[in-house]
Amino acid sequence: MTHEFHRIQRLPPYVFEEVNRIKARLRGQGIDIIDFGMGNPDMPTPKHIVDKLIETARDPKSGRYSASKGIVGLRRAMAGYYERRFGVKLNPDTEVIATLGSKEGFANLAQALTAPGDVIIAPNPAYPIHAYGFIMAGGVIRHVPALSPEEYLSGIAQACTDSQPAPSILVVSYPSNPTAQWVDLDFYKEVVAIARKHDLLVLSDVAYSEIYFDDNPPPSILQVEGAMDLAVEINSLSKTYAMAGWRVGMVVGNARMCAALARVKSYLDYGAFTPVQVAAAAALNGPQDCVSEIRAIYKSRRDVLVDSMARAGWDIPSPPASMFAWAPIPEKFRSAGSMLFSKLLIEEAEVAVAPGVGFGENGEGFVRIGLVENEHRIRQAARNVRRFLANADEILERHHNSVGAQ
Repeated sequence: MTHEFHRIQRLPPYVFEEVNRIKARLRGQGIDIIDFGMGNPDMPTPKHIVDKLIETARDPKSGRYSASKGIVGLRRAMAGYYERRFGVKLNPDTEVIATLGSKEGFANLAQALTAPGDVIIAPNPAYPIHAYGFIMAGGVIRHVPALSPEEYLSGIAQACTDSQPAPSILVVSYPSNPTAQWVDLDFYKEVVAIARKHDLLVLSDVAYSEIYFDDNPPPSILQVEGAMDLAVEINSLSKTYAMAGWRVGMVVGNARMCAALARVKSYLDYGAFTPVQVAAAAALNGPQDCVSEIRAIYKSRRDVLVDSMARAGWDIPSPPASMFAWAPIPEKFRSAGSMLFSKLLIEEAEVAVAPGVGFGENGEGFVRIGLVENEHRIRQAARNVRRFLANADEILERHHNSVGAQ
């Protein structure tokens, strides 16, 4: 008997899987792939955080069920972080939810807030969960082009006017994954004004709030007067403290939305392993030198990437924030598209990137490069890219001939 699973049918094929299959095949042949494809931090979690995890895990009671909305100490630490960093005061009991990473928080928010057929305004290109979390919840996505913050802001206003039925939720995400752009507080003031005018709830993803390379750190939408009436922010410890695998995030802001998320989570999970939560609180409450050190590593890698790739013949704009570069496809490969370019790059140059089309149709013409290899490996990748670009005509001709022979 064949069953058609409705929610699975609504999801397209995983675009990145094609590149991942090639990567796995080449690694199986013993080929060393320089992998910029996934935003997976490669530096170790700071020692004081790991030490707190070990200390807490030795408690015989630590293996018990935890709390789905997060232990009190962690929620207080998250509220403390927001007050120090943004000047935003939060009630840890009603306006803070600890999540199993920002991705889980976002997906369960979509489940909590969305009725079938609800229209959601989401950026394109964007991190896939920004659209597919709502699609799995039965929502309808109104994609708005977002190759710049200005383009997205003007598109939001148009979408509010044109969409039928009227949209109910707006997604913003800065610093952006994948475009690496960030916004100032005036952008959020405009967003809050539009949301208030059109009766929208706002979900702001700021998972890269601490990975920035200019003097001014990215702001929070919750700094805007009145934002707490209609917005929540989704944040994460994954990149800030190199804790991606620990799965600790947060949803903070509007108490009504937080309560809805807490209710959904109460049916789905018992929260992260308690020692992980205690260690996460230690990360937020403890010395922050490690955050500056991690940020400096990403900045140094960014500078080496931009410089070495330019020398190789690939001009990549210098990202102002996040752990990614959003790179236009080199001219000779532009007509090939981001998917074919990414496949040829890994096969011919042993360098893996993420095709821009995987982040939405407006990502076509770009690839995302993660700053997740050390400087030596970045320079090696640039040498490989130089040879790849020098042989572009031959590589493309060989590909076309192989396709034609099939």
